[in-house]
Amino acid sequence: MAVTIRDVAKAAGVHVSTVSRTFSSPHLVNSATRERVLAAAQRLDYRPNRAASALTTGRTHNLGLIVADIANPFFPPLIKAAQAYAREREYHVFVADTDEDPQSEEELIQTLAKQVDGVVLVAPRLTNLAIERLGMDLPFVVVNRRVKGLSAVLMDIGHGTTEAVEHLAGLGHRRIVLAPGPRASWSSEQMGRAAASATERLGVDLVVTGPNAPTEQGGVTAAAEVLDSGATAVIAYNDLVAIGVIEGLNDRGVDVPGQVSVVGVDDTVAGRLNRPKLTTIAMPTPAAGRTAVDLLLQAVAGGRTAAQATLETSLTIRDSTGPAPS
Repeated sequence: MAVTIRDVAKAAGVHVSTVSRTFSSPHLVNSATRERVLAAAQRLDYRPNRAASALTTGRTHNLGLIVADIANPFFPPLIKAAQAYAREREYHVFVADTDEDPQSEEELIQTLAKQVDGVVLVAPRLTNLAIERLGMDLPFVVVNRRVKGLSAVLMDIGHGTTEAVEHLAGLGHRRIVLAPGPRASWSSEQMGRAAASATERLGVDLVVTGPNAPTEQGGVTAAAEVLDSGATAVIAYNDLVAIGVIEGLNDRGVDVPGQVSVVGVDDTVAGRLNRPKLTTIAMPTPAAGRTAVDLLLQAVAGGRTAAQATLETSLTIRDSTGPAPS
C-alpha cells in the first residue's frame, strides 16, 4: 500500500498537520522537527501528492518570476539565485520575459495568477497604478520599484551613482552625461536624482540624454548625443548601454578612456569581458533574487505584507574610466 502522510507523522512522532506544514511551508517548521519529518519521509519513500495538496490548501507550490528582458545579462544571476532559494523551500519557479512591453507584462501576470501562489516582478514597466490593481488578487514582491502596499527589494542605485559621479569628478571631468534607460524605469529615476544632487554639490555640469533602449544598440545610438554634448564622461543605464556607447564612440574615432570615460551599471560578465574592461556600479542581483523569494514566501504564508529590503550597490573601478583630457 502507498505510504500516507499519517505513516510519516507516526514515524516522526509528530502531528499530521506538522508533516503537511513541512512540505507546504517548511520555513514555518522548527529546523530540528523539519529534519526529523524529512528523514522519516525518506525512510518510508513518501512522496507528497502536490495536486491533492493544492486542492486542500489552495497552494500550488509554484512561484512566478517576471523579468523585463531575459537576454539582458543583469537578469540570469537573479533568476538562478531565486530558483535555488525557492527549490530549497520546495517551491518551483516559472520564469517569464516581457520583452520590455508593459502590455505583455500585464498579460503574463494575469496568466500566471491561475498557476502560482505569488509573483516576483523584476524591473517592471507597468505603471504603479496597474501593479497595485493586479496585486490585489495575488501576493506580489517588486524588485527595483516602490509600489504602495506591496513588498519591495530595492537595489540602492542612487548610492552607486553618487560614487560614480565622485569618481569621475576626482579624475577631473567637469561635464558628465547620464544616459538613462526606459522612461518607466525606477532605476533611471533614482540615477537621475542622485546624479543631479552629486553634480550640483561638486560643481560639475550634468547632461541627461534619452530615454534610451536598455540594449547595446541603445548605447550605440546614444554615442552621438554624448559627442554633441561636449562631455568627457558618461554614466550609462546598464552595462549593455555602456558597451554600446564605447562601440559608438570607437566607430567615430573617439578613444575610451583617453577622450571619454564610460561607467556602466550591473557588473555583468559582458562588462568584465569588454575591452576596455568596464568600470561599473555593481548590483547585488543574486541577493535580490533570494530576498525577493523570501519576502514572497512570507506573504504567501502569512497574508499580505509591505516589507521593504534595501541592498547596497558600489562602484567597481576598471579600465573604461581615466583622467579627463587636458
